[in-house]
Amino acid sequence: MEQAVLIINAGSSSIKFTIFVFDEKKIPVEPLYYGAIEGIGNHSRLSVHCERYDTAQIDQSVAAQNHDDAVQILLSWLERDAIDLDIIAAGHRVVHGGTFFPTAVIVDAEVDAKLEQLVPLAPLHQANSLAIIRTLRALHPQWQQVACFDTAFHQSMPHVEQSFALPRALFDKGIRRYGFHGLSYDYIASVLPDFIGSKARGRVIVAHLGHGVSMCAMKELKSIATTMSFTPLDGLPMATRSGAIDPAVIFYLMREKNMSVDDVSELLYQQSGLLGVSGISADMRELLVSDNLHAKQAIDLFVYRIACEIGSLAAVLGGLDAVVFTAGIGEHAPEIRQRICKQAGWLGVDLDETANMAGKPEISTAQSAVSVWVIPTNEALIIARHTFALMNN
Repeated sequence: MEQAVLIINAGSSSIKFTIFVFDEKKIPVEPLYYGAIEGIGNHSRLSVHCERYDTAQIDQSVAAQNHDDAVQILLSWLERDAIDLDIIAAGHRVVHGGTFFPTAVIVDAEVDAKLEQLVPLAPLHQANSLAIIRTLRALHPQWQQVACFDTAFHQSMPHVEQSFALPRALFDKGIRRYGFHGLSYDYIASVLPDFIGSKARGRVIVAHLGHGVSMCAMKELKSIATTMSFTPLDGLPMATRSGAIDPAVIFYLMREKNMSVDDVSELLYQQSGLLGVSGISADMRELLVSDNLHAKQAIDLFVYRIACEIGSLAAVLGGLDAVVFTAGIGEHAPEIRQRICKQAGWLGVDLDETANMAGKPEISTAQSAVSVWVIPTNEALIIARHTFALMNN
C-alpha cells in the first residue's frame, strides 16, 4: 500500500484536490489522482482523473449543499475507490496567513484559532478552508494537516511595499499589504530557471490571470511587489471582484445609496469585475466570443489595468527582463496575452504571434528585449512539497 497525501484547494464554491504518492526519500513524485467538486450549493459535480488507471475517471452529479457535504463526498470516494492508498496527511491552500504565519505550518488548536481571526480578510475562501480542516480533523484525527499560505511568498517584500499611508499604529496592528497567489508565484519561481536559466534571477513580472487576478514583480526569484494588498479584493479587475477602487466610493454607496456593509461587500466581491462591467458573464471565454459592446468594454478595462500595472511593477524593478503568463486566462487566452504584450511594447516586448496562438512556452521573438513565457502553474505540487517538508521535520 502506497503512502500518500491529500492536497486540497478550497474555493468559494468548489474544492479542488490532488493525491500525491511519494518515493523512498519522502519526495512527492506523482499526482496519482486529481479532481474537483464544483458548483457547491447549486448543481454540484464530482470529477476525478487518474494518471495511472484509465478506468478511474469519474464525472457525476453529487449533492453538495456546502463545503462540509463536499468533504464527506470526497472522503466517501476515497474510501470506495482509492483502496490501495494510505493517506497520512492533508495539505491545504489557505489564503491568508496575516502576520501570524510567514511559512507553512502544521494546524493545531492554536493555529486554528488564529486562522479564524483572519476570516474577515478573505471571506470568499478562509472560512471554507477552516471548515474542511475541522471536518477532516474530526473524521481522520490521525492525519497531520498542514496549512500553506498564499501570503507567505510575499514576506520578502520591502517595508515600503507592505505599507499603506495610514497611521503607523495601524501597520503594527496588521493593516498592511500582504499580497496573495503566493503559492502560484512560488511554483513559477521554482521552475523559471528551467526555462530561462540565469535570467530567472533578473527582473521578472509574473501575471497570474484566472478567476482571481494579480501580478508579482520578482527579483532574485523573490517577491518585490504585487498588485493585491490587505485582502484579495485589491488590485486588478477580476472575474467578479472590483479590484482597486477609490475608498470614497464605498462611503458614497453607504451614505447616499443606503447600502449596508454586507451590501457593499457583496457588490465588490461578487457583482463587479468582468461580470459587473459586462453584465453578461464572469467567464473570459464567453466574453471573448460575444458581440456585445459591454463585453468588449469589460475586456478593454481588464487589459488596460494590467498594462498599467506592468508599467508600475517595471518601475519598481528598474526595468524588465521577462514576463510570465500563468493560471486559467494567462495560460489559455492568446488574444488577451497578445493585447497585453502590445500595450507593453514600449518596454521592449515583441510578441511572436504564431508561437502565442500555438500556446508555445516562449511567445516572444528572438529580437524581443523582454522574453515572454506561458508557464502552467501548479499550486498543488507546492503545497505537497511544503507538507512533506513539515512531515519529514
